[in-house]
Amino acid sequence: MRRAFRLAAAIVLLLAAAGQSGAQSAGNAVVDAQKAAMRRLAMLDGTWRGTASVALADGTRRELVQTERSGAALDGTLRFVEGRGYAADGRLEFHAIGVISYSPQERSYSLRTYTRGRQGDYPLDVRDDGFSWTQRHGPVTIRHTATIRDGTWTEISERLADGQPAVRMIETRLQRVGDTDWPEGGAVPPR
Repeated sequence: MRRAFRLAAAIVLLLAAAGQSGAQSAGNAVVDAQKAAMRRLAMLDGTWRGTASVALADGTRRELVQTERSGAALDGTLRFVEGRGYAADGRLEFHAIGVISYSPQERSYSLRTYTRGRQGDYPLDVRDDGFSWTQRHGPVTIRHTATIRDGTWTEISERLADGQPAVRMIETRLQRVGDTDWPEGGAVPPR
């Protein structure tokens, strides 16, 4: 009886170990696919500074100093992007965080944004020279299109409404100004 019990216990342990190993292999395949997909967005990594021109409701434009910083997290499976817009007097006028992820199962990127007490989830279309995404607000769509070439990040945000021409709401032009270890850098050490 004891021998049968020991044999059964050994089989259970072996099966559990095999299952755990299989789950780790599947998990590693997912992580590897996420890392590979996120490398397409490595062009964003670093710190950026430039201008943002914002169309106001009265037809005038407001100029801001725009900064961005971007970096990988969770061993390269996520990418964080933080944008800040400053008025001429240095006051912070705009602040947003975006988290980009990739689902190997769905073969798609997604962007989760946070700003001014709101958040949203959007499909992200990644190209070799940038990305784009859209936000729906009832009958209106806001389309954001970014292009990154030769150390310059340009982004246009347009308002699209049925039967009307596209209206440029925001035009951003940034230059890459340096590297950053954000968001991974500065982690609290275990001791």
